[in-house]
Amino acid sequence: MYEKVYHVFLLTGMIVVAVLIVLCLLRAILGPKLADRVVAVNMIGTMTIVEIAMFALYLRENYLYDVCLIYAMISFLAVVILTKIYGGAYQERKLKGTVFLQVEEEEEEEEEEL
Repeated sequence: MYEKVYHVFLLTGMIVVAVLIVLCLLRAILGPKLADRVVAVNMIGTMTIVEIAMFALYLRENYLYDVCLIYAMISFLAVVILTKIYGGAYQERKLKGTVFLQVEEEEEEEEEEL
């Protein structure tokens, strides 16, 4: 009996995490800023690791935990690279002076909306 409850609990958790991954994917696509997209990609990676771990529990396969660890390292490297690219793009815009002009324009637009 406990076995069945355990499996239902794991399946429910995996479905919830899968829905959250889809929502993060939407944020990564529709995100207004690049920083939002980077955070969404990081969240997708983390939730995928959780999904694989829950699947490993469900199937009782120990090798999937190794897959989780490898995926965690790859996800970490991907986020570090994306952050470096984002930081480089920000520095380039900052040197050109467009960042400060954009910030001032956005503040003016927000004041006009109020």
